Amino acid sequence: MLKIRLSMGGAKKRPVYKIVIADSRFPRDGRFIEKVGFFNPLLPKTKKERINLEVERIKHWISKGAKPTLRVSRILGEAQLYPMPPKGNNPLKAIPKKDRKKDKSEGAKPAVEGVKAEAKKEEPKKEAPKAEAKKEEPKKG
Repeated sequence: MLKIRLSMGGAKKRPVYKIVIADSRFPRDGRFIEKVGFFNPLLPKTKKERINLEVERIKHWISKGAKPTLRVSRILGEAQLYPMPPKGNNPLKAIPKKDRKKDKSEGAKPAVEGVKAEAKKEEPKKEAPKAEAKKEEPKKG
């Protein structure tokens, strides 16, 4: 299956992506059929050099059946070459991860603690002394 996807390049901590047509079985940064643009996420959104697309070639490959990945479909949606994908809904994304864990644990802890406390009060564990538990057997020999 043909995909229109990003292929990563650039230096460490300085990514630059090529927009390529590739078979879905090929590695991300490996073999591709054709380069149809590039994307530099480090530049501000207002700069023209951030995204460059070969519009005619992209339209050609879409007509041949190439499907863009989610990120590429957003880039193509902004350029009005492909319908923009629906926005995802993640209401917890705005809350820091530490606070998300606290909210989940606050709801679960009181019920669990109450059950554990009642169980401890009802049946205290009694352990048999070790000396009584082991009986010495006569040695054969």
